[in-house]
Amino acid sequence: MSEQEIRVLIADDERLMRAGVRMIVDSAEDISVVAEADSGPAAVEVCVRQRIDVALLDIRMPGGDGLAAAEEIARLAPDTRVVMLTTFGEQRYVAQAMRAGATGFVLKDTGPTELIRAVRLAAAGESVLGPRITRDLIETHLLGPNRAPDAAPRVARLTDAEREVLKLVGEGLSNAEIAQRLHIGVGTAKAHLSRILTKMDCANRVQAAIVAHEAGLLGPAQ
Repeated sequence: MSEQEIRVLIADDERLMRAGVRMIVDSAEDISVVAEADSGPAAVEVCVRQRIDVALLDIRMPGGDGLAAAEEIARLAPDTRVVMLTTFGEQRYVAQAMRAGATGFVLKDTGPTELIRAVRLAAAGESVLGPRITRDLIETHLLGPNRAPDAAPRVARLTDAEREVLKLVGEGLSNAEIAQRLHIGVGTAKAHLSRILTKMDCANRVQAAIVAHEAGLLGPAQ
């Protein structure tokens, strides 16, 4: 196996679900499933013991759920990108996972092409969230009385150009889409995002998107 291949862990308590995901992911030439786990704690152990680029975690597992695992992986294996496997009915749990550092989520009925794309995006540090999902998820579960009180001050640290990029991140745009919208190079968009994450102390673009929404950058606070 080439060192350039994306190394994936699948964690789900259902063996058939793991087998189906493995079959899809392994069909990509640049991705390999190198480990499986049937609980959150087992997934954490694997990520700590070996190099895992992307961990696909089920949210609810009897032996220990993916939410706690996402937080532990972010703490103990920070180079591993975590993507939650979920259904629409579990969006409230996904929100918690994002706060813990998860890169995003994919639906369990996602097609093969989109699942492979999600793994590649996560490995590259991109959020695995479409614009509609980003908006719906954050506005439904993260806005309101539980908004982080420091969101506005964190956004205030940014330059005008960085705030414009952050606004588009909050809308769910990728780096390429941001570059096209603002008529700048993709490298410039990435540089802006890197500075935004550093200034706002965010682990990834999903957390930055949450701050953008919580600060009311995309419109009036809910």
